[in-house]
Amino acid sequence: MTPRRCCIHAVLCAKTSTVHHYARVYLKVTHVEELQSYPDHPDRFDYWSQLLCRTGLTGRCYWEVEWRGHVNVSVSYRGIRRRGDSDECVFGFNDQSWSLNCSDEGYSVCHKNIRTKISSSSSSSSSSVSNRVAVYVDCPAGSLSFYRVSSDTLIHLHTFNTTFTEPLYPGFMFWSPGSSVSLCGLSV
Repeated sequence: MTPRRCCIHAVLCAKTSTVHHYARVYLKVTHVEELQSYPDHPDRFDYWSQLLCRTGLTGRCYWEVEWRGHVNVSVSYRGIRRRGDSDECVFGFNDQSWSLNCSDEGYSVCHKNIRTKISSSSSSSSSSVSNRVAVYVDCPAGSLSFYRVSSDTLIHLHTFNTTFTEPLYPGFMFWSPGSSVSLCGLSV
């Protein structure tokens, strides 16, 4: 079965009630140094610069993200902890989320606070550094795969195999000001 390409506006739009106060939201999300005036909400991440997307995924879905700076591209259960500076709130540092860490130094994945560095042969090419990654989730099969996209070629980085017990919500984390993610224009 072929994965459906998720509609950017319907599925991967940021849920503004979860957005940290130092993130500005459009189809591009950027970590900024100026406090943004989002109303207080119990779903908001109050310490870590993270956000969750609006709709949970239960089937098969694929999307691409262009990143800058130092970010995590993640999926998470909705119930991830959001209050405080505990590791339990950080994408990939708990049993509620899975994360791809992206920076100019390369890639790593994290789940249950177990970090695995991706080999440099998979994460970089001799010609140029790609700042575009793809995510493919197959909830019924229990697989979550991350890819580097280079000249429209997918280069496998890592696959998590597990049993997903709840819908998965795409999420992003920003480690430094100026870091950003842009959802790439895919059609349904």
